[in-house]
Amino acid sequence: MAKIALFGATGTIGSRILREALDRGHQVTAALREQSKITERHPGLMVVSGDVLDAASVAAVAKGHDVLVSAVGGGDGPGHVATIAPAAKSLVMGLHRLGDAAPRLIAVGGAGSLRTPDGKQVWDAEGIPDFLLQIMHAHGDALEYYRTVSDVRWTNISPAALIEPGERTGTYRTALDELVADAQGRSRISAEDYAVAVVDEIEAPKHIGERFTVGY
Repeated sequence: MAKIALFGATGTIGSRILREALDRGHQVTAALREQSKITERHPGLMVVSGDVLDAASVAAVAKGHDVLVSAVGGGDGPGHVATIAPAAKSLVMGLHRLGDAAPRLIAVGGAGSLRTPDGKQVWDAEGIPDFLLQIMHAHGDALEYYRTVSDVRWTNISPAALIEPGERTGTYRTALDELVADAQGRSRISAEDYAVAVVDEIEAPKHIGERFTVGY
């Protein structure tokens, strides 16, 4: 059983990470600016106030836990720009305050910086709306920052090109910086199976200090 601190527990991805972790018997502390936004009730769940953009708050939430998970988003494009990379820096600064007692950090990433078979990155494709490019590059900026960090045990997990609510199959494939796609070239993962991959990484760390991606 792990003690998990979670930012972003009410979002599409975060809520599924929360459910997956609780179903596997882990203890989860969900940190939100407004505690009333979470409706989940479970004996393994504690809800506290927390602000992912405040390093002192991050340290207070993370203290005493084995893993800190960030599943925060920003809504639209500008929201992601204002949230994702600043949150990455706040998370690292908060963990620095805990020194050797700091937990591991697992952060939800994006698919935009993944490499496609032609050697380009996902965000180089034609016709991507501006708001989506902003989201992709926000996650890319966060990953670029994480890769400069050597004194925090971080992991960044990128989803497939398409992630949406769906079925929990418990199966997925992984890669590092290459987009995972099926024989037809489709790159997708359900939010439920993405959550499975996150909790699998919590239980059996394989990617400390690097980014990896999951897809079918």
